[in-house]
Amino acid sequence: MAVGEMYLWLKAFHLLAVISWMAGLLYLPRLMVYHAMAEAQSDAAATFKVMERRLLRAIMTPAMVVSVVLGLWLAHDGGFMAGGVPLWLGVKFVLVGGLIAVHLLLSWHVRQFARDENRQGAAYFRVINEVPTVLMIAIVIAAVVKP
Repeated sequence: MAVGEMYLWLKAFHLLAVISWMAGLLYLPRLMVYHAMAEAQSDAAATFKVMERRLLRAIMTPAMVVSVVLGLWLAHDGGFMAGGVPLWLGVKFVLVGGLIAVHLLLSWHVRQFARDENRQGAAYFRVINEVPTVLMIAIVIAAVVKP
């Protein structure tokens, strides 16, 4: 396999991982909206706990790790960091850091829900649900337009 072909495969897997991670970042807060409205220790709350834990551990966290590792690999192998990090890539790194922060915040909330210690209402999770979308838009613009 040629080096250029390998780069394209890495990019394809990077995009698949990003799509999977984003799907989770958009779906998990929505689950939490409904979980926050459910009675603690109800059957519905128990179901949400399982769904949240599985989404986070089986899909979101592995997808996040693959996204970041392959993204850094692509940035390095693509020569984007030779001679310093360009502004657009630095902005993208900061914005991806924001997505990681949202991921960690949601992980914390999953643990709170698991212990029946959630103190946030549905409105809070509706707001949190919008943050990944805004970050994703900015990341795509930074990566494609390279302002």
